[in-house]
Amino acid sequence: MKKIVEFSAKWMETIAQERGRNIEEARLAVTESKSFTDVNALDANLIDLRADSLEDLISQINGWQVTLANGMEVTIDTTAYETTRNEMSLIEGFLHAISDPNIAYILLSIGSIGIIAEIYSPGMFFPGILGAISLLLAFYSLGVLDANLGGILLIVLAFGLFIGEVLTTTFGIFTAGGITALVLGSLILFPAGGPLFQVDPWLIAVVTILVAAVFAFVISRVIRAHRRQASTGREELVGKAAVVKTALEPEGMVLFKGERWAAISEKGRIKPGET
Repeated sequence: MKKIVEFSAKWMETIAQERGRNIEEARLAVTESKSFTDVNALDANLIDLRADSLEDLISQINGWQVTLANGMEVTIDTTAYETTRNEMSLIEGFLHAISDPNIAYILLSIGSIGIIAEIYSPGMFFPGILGAISLLLAFYSLGVLDANLGGILLIVLAFGLFIGEVLTTTFGIFTAGGITALVLGSLILFPAGGPLFQVDPWLIAVVTILVAAVFAFVISRVIRAHRRQASTGREELVGKAAVVKTALEPEGMVLFKGERWAAISEKGRIKPGET
């Protein structure tokens, strides 16, 4: 890493020397990650000018003499300039809006939680559809932002463990592993490239707390169900009402006192949500 930094610093010094810039300040920008405001950069002779608007810029560069790459000197004349603005279409604006690390992270979280909710309560459809759409948009955004594959895999592993918790009930073991993987994956999701290409730590904290709270609730429900008396034999079930989770055609799943049971309908098809 040190060798790469030194190479980049020397390259920056060479450019600064060729352009007549402040060599020392240019080197510090690489070796110490020193940053400058527009005013500081102008005072340090790192830039030629600062402009408050496009019109201000065009006005200031009028009459400048510049040397092209082929050595030819030209004078910039902007007295008769004409500007053309190309606005983004609605679709382009939408894709631009979701190409943000925080938005990508939110979409990834919503998508994963939606899929988990659909698995936990089959037949609701809305969480599954919302989750699938959010995941597709998240993957598009992550691809545009060149997200770290390791971070993506850790987050996928996290929600895989959450799904495992829902399906197998490990009393928090999978949830603890999932939260750990979620935090680690979130922190390395984008390479270190400044605040514009990082997920806000507060957003990571909020998502982690929400996920932990949801699964704490799920686990508490499961524990309460297991602490009830074990009289869940035929006698207790006879004559009781259960909520249909997956359509009975005639076989399906029902929910009785927080527990899932396989059931067979004697009266034909019964839709999800009915008793």
